Parts: sequence; structure tokens; C-alpha cells
Amino acid sequence: MPENSDPAEFVRFLGTEKASAILRTPHGDLALPAMESALRAGFRICEYTLTIPGAYELIRETASLYPEVVIGAGTVLNKEQAQKSISAGARFLVSPVVDIDLIRFAQESNVAIIPGCSTPTEMITAHRAGAPLVKLFPAPAGGPSWVQAVLGPLPELKIVPTSGVTQENARDFLKAGAHAIGFVAPLFQPQDIEEQNWDKIEARGKELLYTCQQVT
Repeated sequence: MPENSDPAEFVRFLGTEKASAILRTPHGDLALPAMESALRAGFRICEYTLTIPGAYELIRETASLYPEVVIGAGTVLNKEQAQKSISAGARFLVSPVVDIDLIRFAQESNVAIIPGCSTPTEMITAHRAGAPLVKLFPAPAGGPSWVQAVLGPLPELKIVPTSGVTQENARDFLKAGAHAIGFVAPLFQPQDIEEQNWDKIEARGKELLYTCQQVT
């Protein structure tokens, strides 16, 4: 993916890659090696949530070390956080909620945004406001079946499930029509981060990516 791609190119790239690595941890000092483990596994799209201590610096450092990787900021709740994230090198923004002002700011900044939605109404509202992707959050009962049901009448949506995605149901989400998925806990297990079991994260990442790549 080119270094300064527009949101449409990011949407295409995410759909091709099928999965992103999403890190949320209270251990800011262990965040970079944890994410590097996922990158060694083959992830080319990663996201640091802003709840991680030193998140902006992590985005900046990772962007500098790995220019071929597309890095995003998660848990973005306002324009100030969005601007700091973009300035640090984030090339996409993720929010747990639908905030129309934030969506418009991302559009003006020429950066893709993925707002969190839990109903079809929220999803179409975000889409019509200009969000090219919508994050399914929190995970509804029935997961993949829910995605398939929503896409029936609303095929224009590009849904990206994160919460509730596991190695066991990842393929089902993609087969149901999800544009891509995000791995959080299935990839970054807290104990592995605390014990610095980087090889385990890398091995798990390879398994997760293999599962996704089987869906054509």
C-alpha cells in the first residue's frame, strides 16, 4: 500500500489483507515488542488503542521503523485525539462510537475512519455521514449470522467485526460478508504480554492469518 494512500485505497487494502492486529494493553513499555511479534507473523495493518500509555509515541515509532505497515489509532473519541494520532503517523482511525463530527474531521483530513456500531441504524448513519467502514462493536449474539442478515438489505456497508472475533469464528465472519476482521484478545493474550512470550504471539498470529487467508 503506498505511503500516502487515500481512504479508498486503505479500504481496498484492508479487504485484501482481511485482518488487522489490534493491541490494547496497560503495559506501554511492552506494547512495541508485542506488536512487532504480530508484524513478524505477517500482519500488515495494525492498531494501537489510545488507552495504551504512550500510544502516540508508539504510533510514531512503529511508523518510523515499519514504513510498509499501515498503522492506525483506536479508541479515538474526539478531534483532538484524531489530530494527534494523524500527526504521529496514524493512517486510519477507529472509534467505539458514531460521532458525526469525528467522521467529518477524518474526511477533511483524508484519513479513513471506522466508527463503532451495534445496530443497522448506526451503521447506515455512519456510512451516510462518510465513514467508508463500520466496526461491529460490541459483538452481537449470533455474530456471523448477524453480519449476513444486515448485509442482505444493506449491501453497501463494509462491516469490520472486532469484539467477539476468535480463531474459531473468524472464517465464518468473512464468509458471512465481513469486509475484514480485527484480532484483539485472540492475538494478544494478556499473560503472553506480561511474560514477554513474543514467540507465542507470533505463532498465534500466523495461525490466525492462515485461517483468514483460506477464505476467498
